[in-house]
Amino acid sequence: MLYWLAKYVLIGPLLRSIWRPWAEGVENVPSDGPAILASNHLSFCDSFFMPLLVPRKVTFLAKAEYFTTPGLKGRLSRMFFAGVGQVPIDRAGGDAARAALVTGERLLRGGHLLGIYPEGTRSPDGRLYRGKTGVARLALEARVPVIPVAMIGTEVIQPPGRRFPRLRPRPGVRFGRPLDFSRYEGMSGDRFVERSMTDEIMYELMELSGQEYVDSYAAKVKQEQGLDVGFGANRAGVSGRTELREAADRIPSERAG
Repeated sequence: MLYWLAKYVLIGPLLRSIWRPWAEGVENVPSDGPAILASNHLSFCDSFFMPLLVPRKVTFLAKAEYFTTPGLKGRLSRMFFAGVGQVPIDRAGGDAARAALVTGERLLRGGHLLGIYPEGTRSPDGRLYRGKTGVARLALEARVPVIPVAMIGTEVIQPPGRRFPRLRPRPGVRFGRPLDFSRYEGMSGDRFVERSMTDEIMYELMELSGQEYVDSYAAKVKQEQGLDVGFGANRAGVSGRTELREAADRIPSERAG
């Protein structure tokens, strides 16, 4: 209930009136049933603008600390993150990845739209980084389609480290055609298959967003540069459009051979 109140009364009208966000391909999002919305991640405000433009509720996964902070600040934090569709992940024992998979699969089996950022963190410099294979594992386990989603311009509005967003440019969201991975049914856990699926998803994101692709994990690049949420130059190798497409296509052939 708080989600819809935030979307249509508290936050949504403000975002629409100030930034006038645009969308393309919304018809590619199914009107019912489970699906994964796999998006590039440029800014903190991605999790506001993308759900705003989807008629259905979009649920994201968030660390449990956002929901367990004591005091007034904790209550406000819980209300805010619940209101924008976040679900806490219990990361006890350090197995955050497994907790995310279990929670994500439960949501998908319940018929939800699950928002995922395959890069795992915000881009440090506006480019598209290598995707983590958890999105592929979830798609196979829950047997759901993956809809690639490209955020446009949000890194200009609120780059990492900027507290207050700029008023321009108009942010946009492009929803690609659903990716059907039913051909890999029963192959969950096969690292070659999951890597191939993830590369295919990232290729579609690159096509939709027009971003340059970097064949390295964003978190690793940030760590190497001593970055947390700030921008910085990339020291990893860059793999372009052809290399990523070949990577997505090559792995099933190698596996079959």
